[in-house]
Amino acid sequence: MSYLDNIRTFVRVYELGSMSAAGRDLRVSPAVTSARISQLEDYLGVRLFQRTTRNLTATEQGQAFYTGAVSVLEAVDQAEAQVMHLTDTPRGTLFVAAPLGAGRRLVAPEVPAFLAQYPEINMRLRMSDRTVDLTTEGLDLAFFLGQPEDSNLRIRKIADCQRVLCAAPDYVARQGNPAGGADLVGGSHNCLNLRYPGASEFQWMLQSEDGPKRFAVSGRYECDDGDVLTDWALAGEGIALKPVFEVAEHLISGALVAVAEQTPPVPVQMACLYTHRRHQDPKTRLFMDFMTQRMGASVRAAEASVAICAPGEN
Repeated sequence: MSYLDNIRTFVRVYELGSMSAAGRDLRVSPAVTSARISQLEDYLGVRLFQRTTRNLTATEQGQAFYTGAVSVLEAVDQAEAQVMHLTDTPRGTLFVAAPLGAGRRLVAPEVPAFLAQYPEINMRLRMSDRTVDLTTEGLDLAFFLGQPEDSNLRIRKIADCQRVLCAAPDYVARQGNPAGGADLVGGSHNCLNLRYPGASEFQWMLQSEDGPKRFAVSGRYECDDGDVLTDWALAGEGIALKPVFEVAEHLISGALVAVAEQTPPVPVQMACLYTHRRHQDPKTRLFMDFMTQRMGASVRAAEASVAICAPGEN
């Protein structure tokens, strides 16, 4: 397996552009990463990377080897998947990404039950509200809210999640309750925006009398962690656009109230992305089946627990 380990290491170094990043991803030390690349170069008799103190770039030989290396690893993965289908003993490590809110409330709580059913599977859960790249980050699947940008990936829908514009009662007492999206434009209200490096200009998609419409809202607060926006809303600092499942407890307690109900947010799709492979890895398929049912049920339960207007029901 050492030669395959060297190939896997080469692929991650190539994709991540860094020995240290590849080592962290593979959970080995930088010294081990460097040694594996050196062993592979010695075996092939070519230099795969040009190294300087600041940069690492693939040579022409490295670029050519990468294409074949990926094909080799995919073939091995497919062969292993076929064997595991026959033995019905899924094993290995699942690399999964999820947005912070959904990850904390819907994904992470269900992981122990899944691993209890499949004791030979390990879980590596990464949570972030930024957009992830399954290929370069070595992920088996990623949960997301919205519409994916990469059309080369497969999508499995989980639910259409109802959303709500909400604020603390003391904010509404100070600033008033906006009737709809038009009142959120122009600076009279402080909108709490989810924004991360590389995100496009922020707009809120709300349901108007003429159908879905984008409103270019603004505010003094931005963060790349959706739970921080909830905390700011609870502190009376502004209006947040949140999936109902993330704030249901606060809506029930009265710590947050729905606002701008004439133009409620358009529901957002929750789904998972996974790579297109001829033979789907059994552990990936099993985890998707398990989480789709449980996450969907949790979303529906949260939405049923609060009385929020659906689009057009004002």
